Amino acid sequence: MAGWISPAAGFIPTFLYEQLSLHSALPAFIVKPWGLFTYMFTHVAIFHVFFNMLNLYWFGNLFRSFLGNHRVLPLYLLGGITGGLVFLLVYNLAYPSLDGTLIGASASVICLLVACATKIPDYEIGLLFLGSIRLKWLALALVILDVIAIPDGNTGGIAAHLGGALMGFVYVKLLDNGTDICQPLIWLFNRRVRVEATSRRKQMFKPKKSPLKVVKNGPEENRQLRLDQLLDKINDKGFESLSPDEKAWLKKMSQE
Repeated sequence: MAGWISPAAGFIPTFLYEQLSLHSALPAFIVKPWGLFTYMFTHVAIFHVFFNMLNLYWFGNLFRSFLGNHRVLPLYLLGGITGGLVFLLVYNLAYPSLDGTLIGASASVICLLVACATKIPDYEIGLLFLGSIRLKWLALALVILDVIAIPDGNTGGIAAHLGGALMGFVYVKLLDNGTDICQPLIWLFNRRVRVEATSRRKQMFKPKKSPLKVVKNGPEENRQLRLDQLLDKINDKGFESLSPDEKAWLKKMSQE
């Protein structure tokens, strides 16, 4: 019985790894194209998944605070896809005869980190043994360390990291110029966005109403209602979604 369990126990993880990882050889990739998506959710080593998820929690929450819940998953996916495509390109140029495999969320996580560093470069975080450090220096240090480590091996993994980092930087720059390349994925994943888009189309020729509904109550009730609505808006769409008037009102409230 033990001899029968052992081969099965070894076969199942190997089979799953082959199916879920991203293969660099084009014939293998064509047969298993889903690897471009599944690899970023696949880990083997416990510390690999632990540190990736810890960093996702930190920088995903920071990203959410400034740019909203609805952009976290779409950018995670775009960062992973970009990292995977860079991995395929580098491996096929450098090692065309080999079938390398890639797993892990590192490209997606570093995408979110670099996006935060691009949006709020001077934001300081505390690191063990290092103290406070600005996000822009942390992101730059990680990119430089990846470049330095290229001769030591794991070329494919480093290529994926750099691809994810590039996507994080480009995404925020495009967003600041008014182009949100995550919008199709936001529309796909977020039912509220779809409903709002439909509502806007229906009301295209109707007078616009204020998004902040003020009821005819006392001053305290109205202030609390508006504060709650603004906080909900920040949680859903990020602080940057507020208008200048809303930011000024929120700042005034915080000083009272």
